[in-house]
Amino acid sequence: MYSATDPRSALNTGRPIDTSAPIAALATFEFLTLPPQETTERGGRTWYARGQNLAIAYSRLAGGDTLSRSAAEQGEEYVVILPDAEATIEVTAGSESRTVSGSGLVVVPPGDSSITARGQVELFRLFDVRASDVLARCANAASYAEPHPRVALLEPWPDPPAGHRLRVYLTADYPREPGRFGRIFRTSSFMVNFGDPSDGPRDPDRMSPHHHDDFEQCSLTVAGDYVHHVRTPWTAKLDQWRDDEHARVGSPSVAIIPPPTVHTSQAMGAGRHLLIDVFSPPRADFSAKAGWVLNAAEYPAP
Repeated sequence: MYSATDPRSALNTGRPIDTSAPIAALATFEFLTLPPQETTERGGRTWYARGQNLAIAYSRLAGGDTLSRSAAEQGEEYVVILPDAEATIEVTAGSESRTVSGSGLVVVPPGDSSITARGQVELFRLFDVRASDVLARCANAASYAEPHPRVALLEPWPDPPAGHRLRVYLTADYPREPGRFGRIFRTSSFMVNFGDPSDGPRDPDRMSPHHHDDFEQCSLTVAGDYVHHVRTPWTAKLDQWRDDEHARVGSPSVAIIPPPTVHTSQAMGAGRHLLIDVFSPPRADFSAKAGWVLNAAEYPAP
């Protein structure tokens, strides 16, 4: 349950679930402990992991490294997440080009595009399930050879009425506001929530265990160490029961938290901590809260 002061406490979460389907297990990936799927001549590295409706590509790039997508590969928008306030990239899409500096999110339109690192950069790219070539590169591709029955499939939300183009949202332009939960942006396929950074460990008396009926939560750990606490509800089949999980991860990493597990994440140790949560498709409950989605005017809800 959320505490009374948590903005999420007012959300409507009362949708039934299919209790006959098996419940997937928590999956975590600490990227720097795994071999990368791609490398560059300059030493850049890229790792891929996926959920039901999306693929996450994490890259640590050297200055001058370029990540490209062709029109044949990319028929839909994709998203770039810059977690580092010191990062600078140049993004080109068709005839548009933007230099982006600082923490934030870039929406790249369909078609030919490239991202070039200006100095050392770490970034995440989000591709939806229609980018089949990216899905095939993911370390856990075999886990989704068949769709997970507890997760609703992606039905993209409407395209932006003003058309596809490069869109840049820097977190510095959206200061924290009381009553608003994080900094939430959405596209037709994604919702991304930049959490508020915290210093030091989380208060153990202020946890927020909760569950989602039919969508995964992909939590990107971009600073600090966390424990993802996950409890799998019992079903009628004893062989589907699991012990509680308490998965400790460092940064950078991703946790793919399946429905309808009860979960909460706990910052551990000293220093700065930050999670960025990703959902596909966008969340209807967050979208229904006035003022929570910061670019709602550009990406209407169905």
